[in-house]
Amino acid sequence: MNTDIQIAQEATLLPITEIAKSCNIDEKYLEPYGKYKAKINIDILKDYQKKTTGKLILVTAISPTKAGEGKTTVSIGLTQSFCHLGYNAIAALREPSLGPVFGIKGGATGGGYSQVLPMEDINLHFTGDMHAVSSAHNLIASAIENYIFHSDEISSSIKQIVWKRAIDINDRSLRKIIVNGRESSFQITASSEIMAVLCLADSFKDLRDRISKIVVAYTTDEQTITVEQLGITGAVCTLLKDAICPNIVQTIENTPVFIHGGPFANIAHGCSSLIATKMALSLSDYTITEAGFGADLGAEKFLNIKCRQGNLHPDAVVLVATIRALKYHGYAEDYTVENIPALKEGFAHLKQHVENLQLFNIPIVIAINKFPTDTNSEIQMLIDFCNSINIPVELCTIFENGGRGGVELVKTVIKEIENKPSKYAPLYPLDISLKEKIATIVHKIYRAKNIIYTPEAEMEIQKLTHLHLPICISKTPSSFSDNAKLRGCPKDFDFTIQSVRVAMGAKYIIVMAGNIIDMPGLSKSPAMLRIDIDDEGIISGLS
Repeated sequence: MNTDIQIAQEATLLPITEIAKSCNIDEKYLEPYGKYKAKINIDILKDYQKKTTGKLILVTAISPTKAGEGKTTVSIGLTQSFCHLGYNAIAALREPSLGPVFGIKGGATGGGYSQVLPMEDINLHFTGDMHAVSSAHNLIASAIENYIFHSDEISSSIKQIVWKRAIDINDRSLRKIIVNGRESSFQITASSEIMAVLCLADSFKDLRDRISKIVVAYTTDEQTITVEQLGITGAVCTLLKDAICPNIVQTIENTPVFIHGGPFANIAHGCSSLIATKMALSLSDYTITEAGFGADLGAEKFLNIKCRQGNLHPDAVVLVATIRALKYHGYAEDYTVENIPALKEGFAHLKQHVENLQLFNIPIVIAINKFPTDTNSEIQMLIDFCNSINIPVELCTIFENGGRGGVELVKTVIKEIENKPSKYAPLYPLDISLKEKIATIVHKIYRAKNIIYTPEAEMEIQKLTHLHLPICISKTPSSFSDNAKLRGCPKDFDFTIQSVRVAMGAKYIIVMAGNIIDMPGLSKSPAMLRIDIDDEGIISGLS
């Protein structure tokens, strides 16, 4: 089988105007970026508002191995499968970050015969959204420094600056920098509050309001200094005037995909934009969206933050499981060879994700994303286990077969939606204390025994406990715990809260746990070493 990029380069793409037409988007709403990608003007939300919207399906996964378990691939393949059966379906996905693209995971546009195209463009600079977010973020940083340089009235009252700088590249050397004699740092663009705001705003007016409320510093008497007080709300929003518009591209089978926004789920809320999701819902029978990393991170935040803020009512959850990840969580040293004992041990990990999702009262279907190393015995064992806990399960081969490989999965998802209407509700109310919200997630989702707060976190909680906002816990994606080395279903562990800060623009409180950091580093052998371009401009090694 060819590599992902070879398959993508051999595909026949349709003009983006034809893709838009297939989901009833008039050309007047399109701003093409070449032949095969375009932005969609957000005015379409007002003009195309329907009395009823399509069904919303969330794709999430068990806790992944370092290479990922194909959640995006399943999302894309599932969309193709819906269209293969004659349904009008649109995928609403996140934009890749250059950090992982050149780091450990490579690209983020699916794989095999379930990809979004043009994959080279999407994985690289695309339509410039990531650069717009980075620029807007760093404009705020430069404004703060300018006030300090000119000894403005604002600067004289500053006690603590909490606004960092942002770049869309993994660079561990930027985790600690010195700016004008004080310690600061860079964060990756996907973790910027600007990115979170872009993905949670439901209009340009809402975007402006959220940007104005972003807290950048504190005064000597513990009062906040916001972007509005810096006088640059308009300038920041100007840099985001195009970035707020969703991007439309196509799958390898020429079905529509909206790709917009890219917050990480381990250090932000991990969901594509609310605007793109609502746009897809107004234009399709079925909208398929995803949330980053495992269900303990992306799905929890999708259901507790995005759905609550956007008044979304998800109709079903597809939980992606792989044989190799289950063997990994069964402590297999090599999860590419058959290992029945490790697979059985890993079933408890899958069950905990299922139980967590059941707390939200939404129908669940397990999708087994088939890998070449899976054996028939292992696949049947996993199917039998899913049947034993009464959760519908389907084997999908969308990597090899595209839309044809997910037809049975689609049929099962539709059956669950029709027979078990969603009774979705968030896991906690907003009017309980901050510590009660943290305890709800840490005990019910992660299953920790004790929560340990650092003195710094305790002080910050005292300042923020009056805010009735949801929480966004940042932790390792590799474990239910705050320790990446604890695989499977760790029990009786302590969960450490290192720090807490408010994101007033995003309208949630960020809780940093364990040793999580917002600037990833590169591995010893990053993907960048395998990426090249020839004299004809043909890219290789991008996957």
